Amino acid sequence: MTAAMTATPVETDWRRLSPRMLVIHPFQEVVRAAPALIGLLFAGSSSGGEGHLWSLVGVGIMVLFGMLRWFTTTYRITAEHVQVRKGLLNRKVVTVPRDRVRTVDVTSHILHRLLGLARVEVGTGMSDRKRGGELKLDALSVAEAARLRVELLHRSPVADTPPEDIAATGVPAVVAGAPGADETELAVLRPQWIRYGPFTLSGLVAVGVIAGFLSRLASEGNVDLGQVGPVRETWRWLSAAALPLAVATVVLVLALFVGVASTIGYLLAFWNFRLTRHRGGTLHVTRGLVTTRATTVEERRLRGVEVSEPLLLRAVRGARLIAITTGLRVGQGAQRGGSMLLPPAPKAEAEAVAVRVLRGAGDPSPVTVPLTTHGSAAVRRRFTRAFGVHAAVTAVLLYCWLWSDLPSWPGLTMVALLPLTALMAADRARNLGHTLASGYLVSRTGSLVRRRVVLECDGIIGWNVERSFFQRRAGLVTLTATTAAGRQGYRVQDVALAEALRIAAAGSPGLLDPFLAGGDAVPAAEGQVRR
Repeated sequence: MTAAMTATPVETDWRRLSPRMLVIHPFQEVVRAAPALIGLLFAGSSSGGEGHLWSLVGVGIMVLFGMLRWFTTTYRITAEHVQVRKGLLNRKVVTVPRDRVRTVDVTSHILHRLLGLARVEVGTGMSDRKRGGELKLDALSVAEAARLRVELLHRSPVADTPPEDIAATGVPAVVAGAPGADETELAVLRPQWIRYGPFTLSGLVAVGVIAGFLSRLASEGNVDLGQVGPVRETWRWLSAAALPLAVATVVLVLALFVGVASTIGYLLAFWNFRLTRHRGGTLHVTRGLVTTRATTVEERRLRGVEVSEPLLLRAVRGARLIAITTGLRVGQGAQRGGSMLLPPAPKAEAEAVAVRVLRGAGDPSPVTVPLTTHGSAAVRRRFTRAFGVHAAVTAVLLYCWLWSDLPSWPGLTMVALLPLTALMAADRARNLGHTLASGYLVSRTGSLVRRRVVLECDGIIGWNVERSFFQRRAGLVTLTATTAAGRQGYRVQDVALAEALRIAAAGSPGLLDPFLAGGDAVPAAEGQVRR
């Protein structure tokens, strides 16, 4: 995405967001500042001051700040650009060429839904990696959001189409989650998938949010949590109990809370989940119980899929499916971003949906094709790295025990965890694999999160060959396929140099020829090779 001041086209007027956002933005600002406002109320009251008056002043400032966003935000759509003008003191115009639009993400929180509004985010492949200059419209009416989606992704001139006529495009059906005549359903949430919710560990986020909120609230309000009755009694019981019993109790309570919170989070995030293919060449993902979300992706921008298996989810034979495409958020969690094509579900179902998303992808299917192992040198490297890190940490803890007041149990615990380290190293070695199948590069790696990446070779814009000091001694390299989609780089770890060059040459025929010395399988210079 590019942000620049551009000349004003005379044929299109600037439009404002829905006036109903004058309710949403002030409410959001007040909620965001709630801990500080509550703390101001408590602090002012406890010191004999008029804390309630200062809190009301703070609420008024937040409301005014939220209302100013409507007066200072306008947008327009021309034949070539989408533009958003925002800011009061720091005025900015964000301009996006229409041919760079990759995705349109429509989200409706509970307050949005009550007022018939939606938030629209336009993805271009750069906005989600560089947070400045993103194009976000909060909030539009549901009908206007649907019209905007069709106009930007389906290249349909619907700016003058009445809302009741948009039904023919299928967009309102996607927003509402109802089937459309011009859609093919690829996946839909099944009730039995909810059993995978506790194994996603998304409830850990809830634990962190609640702990952070309570801590900030106590800090702002000058409250000593240790003097609160339930907290004091719980701490007294844990202090009096034996250490193994106290640890087991805390772990059990935390596991139960995280499991319940993860299941609730699964229902809130993925209820009414549907994945459909539109005849206009797009994929639609709709989901959400309280907050609904509808993401539209151009299929011609799709470069592959990723089958992700976190350790706990893999233990119950579950997996999730993630899109590799430009314009979707990366690095923020697939559940929060728009790249999720299938929530945690049976692995067989994730693989079947991946095949349908890739339209079969040929024979053999890159989603299920057997992979080439990386050999004994790569296996030794997995064990060497795991035992090396384990030994270093153990040595530091034992040294601190001998020469400081640190108790002995951390070091002894690390010694006892040595078999677990060996199991993890073996699992990492077993999961290494790669192949080329039906025009796709397939790579698998990881243990805590095992990922099988299926990347279209036509979407690879370059190759990067890297060798560390220890890799050179082992005769191995790491081959990275660079692309404009997803994480921008997907690695084939610890393969022989000749095998890495074979993969790159087969994936991008002729690209490596100028970089090979005398036609041999030896690179003239180590580094990056791009189209």
